[in-house]
Amino acid sequence: MRTSSSSPHGSSPRRKLISVAALSVALLTAASAQVAVAQDTPSDVPAVPTARTEAAPGTPAERLIVGYKSGAAEAKSDKAAAADAAAKGEKAGEDVGFRRRLGTGAALVDLGAKPTTADVADVVAEYRADPQVAYVVPDRLNKPLATPNDTEYGKQWDLFESTAGMRVPGAWDLTTGSGVTVAVIDTGYVTHSDLAANIVGGYDFISDTAVSVDGNGRDSNPADPGDWYAAGECGQATGGSSSWHGTHVAGTIAAATNNGKGVAGIAYGAKISPVRVLGKCGGYDSDIIDAITWASGGTVSGVPANANVAKVINMSLGGGGACSTATQSAINGAVSRGTTVVVAAGNENQNAANSSPANCGNVITVAATDRSGNRASYSNYGTIVDIAAPGGETATAANGILSTLNSGTRTPSTENYAHYQGTSMATPHIAGLAALMKSANPALTPDRIESAIKSNARALPGTCSGGCGAGLADAAKTVQAVKGGTSTGSTYSSGTAVAIPDNGPAVESPITVSGRGGNAPSGLRVGVDITHTYRGDLVVDLVAPDGSVYPLKSANGSDSADDVVTTYTVNASGETADGTWKLRVRDTASYDTGRLNGWQLTF
Repeated sequence: MRTSSSSPHGSSPRRKLISVAALSVALLTAASAQVAVAQDTPSDVPAVPTARTEAAPGTPAERLIVGYKSGAAEAKSDKAAAADAAAKGEKAGEDVGFRRRLGTGAALVDLGAKPTTADVADVVAEYRADPQVAYVVPDRLNKPLATPNDTEYGKQWDLFESTAGMRVPGAWDLTTGSGVTVAVIDTGYVTHSDLAANIVGGYDFISDTAVSVDGNGRDSNPADPGDWYAAGECGQATGGSSSWHGTHVAGTIAAATNNGKGVAGIAYGAKISPVRVLGKCGGYDSDIIDAITWASGGTVSGVPANANVAKVINMSLGGGGACSTATQSAINGAVSRGTTVVVAAGNENQNAANSSPANCGNVITVAATDRSGNRASYSNYGTIVDIAAPGGETATAANGILSTLNSGTRTPSTENYAHYQGTSMATPHIAGLAALMKSANPALTPDRIESAIKSNARALPGTCSGGCGAGLADAAKTVQAVKGGTSTGSTYSSGTAVAIPDNGPAVESPITVSGRGGNAPSGLRVGVDITHTYRGDLVVDLVAPDGSVYPLKSANGSDSADDVVTTYTVNASGETADGTWKLRVRDTASYDTGRLNGWQLTF
């Protein structure tokens, strides 16, 4: 039995009291909470909304701006404002100091180093309760908006328009794709000053000189000499001009951005490795298979090792028929090496199950949408489609996808820009997104990249007959969901009270998280509200969906204080976010009882 000196009621006289307002904001009233929790609040201390405590989403304010009513002494006297700050800090149990007077007459007060959300809420509550205070707001942190200065950016509706754009600018606040190489397996690359800075070494895999046009077989030069053809060639009655297709695709992924010219790339911090497989009339499976293998870091006989291994492969190409065993084997090998493979659904307005490599396994198959968010008239569809992205409709030129190109009709001439349409244009939108995700969280596997893209998609603004996968990709939401170490501010709560048996078995309280995709952040916040008369008895653990245990609190026989009302931070970046998380609590000693009132997870 414990002696009276260890009684919780005789413990630490300087122990900070937890205010109801702080408890309300820190545990149970997050603005984005998925589950509402009832909480009694005394009438004289109003609850403090999360927005009143943060300098930026998920970041507690370190300063407050306090406006006093005109008749208050603090409105005119710095000395009075300083004294008031000190008094309110003492009442809240925080270190609060007057910093300076603003031009509006408001006082700027400092909350000290690294206050928690609960700390801020305590101080805000004290100011709000003062009838001489007109307002108290956090000194918010503003950031420059990630809108590039590229001269043609205003024409890239596919990146930013609210109706059917892919919401890319919101992702740029978190990552630009740096550290990731994307292999564009296509027609090669024709020099363009708006892309050159992001080009790294690639390879020309075209072995047949009739297809290669450049006069030789395989070599280390992936330059695109043009894929034009004359009337009667390639099974066409009329001839066709060079497409510079690979360069257009590459520009959508990683055109140089904020360089005062041209267009913006989705993952403009990433690098492009041009891998040439398409020439006059197309390209052979055998060359494409070797290109997939080499680009992902595999070995191809007679070809030097790849010094720029890609973690994302873009294949805006395809043909009819089933996915061959040979092609599937190459794709499986790439994925096993950690490379995400993104492919076009095809442009025949038919079931994508009839198009390869769209119908291969282990790929992300992409359908195309128009500027209104409908399935584009040409786009393939079906149950094998994973996701949709802007592909454009050039019946009205401005409704196509603008990217880097060349003006030459046969051989390279001057660089330019042009609007194209196709699932070939939709696919690099997803490859660019995959690069952003991989840069934001290098631990992501191809499966987790695909899952996160789909689970964070939004409903198509328009219609899609036949099936367009999970919907329209949302770059900002997806990157935010997978970026380790950054809280998105989304909170999931349980307010179900659970009795904690005295010196008994552990109890558990579940919270189910769904629809997030990707991994939990490295800064996962776990808010705990436990009433207990001797908290040193308690062991508290967080249990991840896969059963992994993250210790939050160990037993401590000398800790005789009451209650556990706090927020822990856990590095859960190795855990899948979706699933059932549990808080596990066990009382390890006799004579004191308790209750788990509720808890929450903030991602």
